Amino acid sequence: MSKNEKTLVVNHLQIEQKINRMAYEIYEHNFEEKSIVIAGIAPNGYLLAKKITNVLEKISPLKIHLLKLNVNKDNPRKEKISLDPNENDLNNKVVILVDDVLNSGQTLIYGANYFLSTPLKRLRTAVLVDRNHTRYPVKADYIGVSLSTTLQEHIDVALSEKGKEAVYLL
Repeated sequence: MSKNEKTLVVNHLQIEQKINRMAYEIYEHNFEEKSIVIAGIAPNGYLLAKKITNVLEKISPLKIHLLKLNVNKDNPRKEKISLDPNENDLNNKVVILVDDVLNSGQTLIYGANYFLSTPLKRLRTAVLVDRNHTRYPVKADYIGVSLSTTLQEHIDVALSEKGKEAVYLL
């Protein structure tokens, strides 16, 4: 495969099915809660979090607080991590941290670290694609698809509001 070739790995319909399944799993594990927080790592993790939230709102009575976590994915230590809107009261809440791809685990570990100074009830992670190449001690609790790839290959997750989602192997 040349460097510019894209191979479709997961199509729009499959992504919808995986998002639905992830939402049902999240609800199954949190059905006793009145509300949960879904925090998506911007940009694609936040889009995925919105899609999961939309399904959860249809299938459950849970009150969902959707938040955007801004993390510099290339160098998370470089810029301060911020939450939008700034949620001050996360005490004793269930937080689901969402990202599109779990590759090295760096983004998820820094995202999770943001919440560690708060006494949460539970912190879980959700990813659409788990590449199984983590360098950090982090795992995804809710996984859309697990892909075994080489370290030289890359995953491109195309998420949009318009329904043209796809996962490509580069």
